[in-house]
Amino acid sequence: MGRAFEKRKATIFKRMDRVGKLFTKVGKEISIAVKAGGPNPEGNAALRRALVNARAVNMPKDRIENAIKKASGQGGAAYEIVIYEGYAPHGIALMIETATDNVTRTVANIRHAFKAHGGSMGTTGSVSFMFQKQGVFRLDPSGIDRDALELDLIDHGLVALDDGENDKGEKQLLVRVAFNDFGTMQSALEARGIHAVSTEHEYVATTHTELPEDKAEDVMKIVAAFEEDDDVQSVYSNLG
Repeated sequence: MGRAFEKRKATIFKRMDRVGKLFTKVGKEISIAVKAGGPNPEGNAALRRALVNARAVNMPKDRIENAIKKASGQGGAAYEIVIYEGYAPHGIALMIETATDNVTRTVANIRHAFKAHGGSMGTTGSVSFMFQKQGVFRLDPSGIDRDALELDLIDHGLVALDDGENDKGEKQLLVRVAFNDFGTMQSALEARGIHAVSTEHEYVATTHTELPEDKAEDVMKIVAAFEEDDDVQSVYSNLG
């Protein structure tokens, strides 16, 4: 078996690992939503959003049902959302969102990653003032008049309408709103017959810092270290 086979095998395993990570992330979203608002999506907006995201990553139906069932019973893990703040090398601000059933383990792992990759862990509020929490709706752009949609949504809290792509490189439209306007925007889109491919929240930096390529690589290494942790849901930075 030659190098080409080994390279292909490594690519497949990397892809499988990434899919597994996505399923874990969405599974935690489902669990948190069910424990907070019950297993019926009709009366639980957070669960409806989580189910949309599960379908967006092609999470198997039986795995979705098992996640809901487990969270509804007594044996399911109780996940807590905890956000850690700090700096990557070269002064880049980081916010690390985790969903954990063991805060002691998670904080130890986060602290270790900061130290091992030349960063510094901060206290609550040390960098969060540099970010705005936004709701993000990812839309299939097919059949959508972008300019008309942008004008139409301004009165419903639209912050920005950006171009984006999914993991397969397919084009998407990203509708961004202040998180407090999430429900208003969701209703506005549904009233227009537009259903999001996925929905999420993000912490978006209000200003960005540009770095040369070699220094930006240092930042990406610490971000990758956080993203490899199963407790980490998302990592946000102000890297330009």
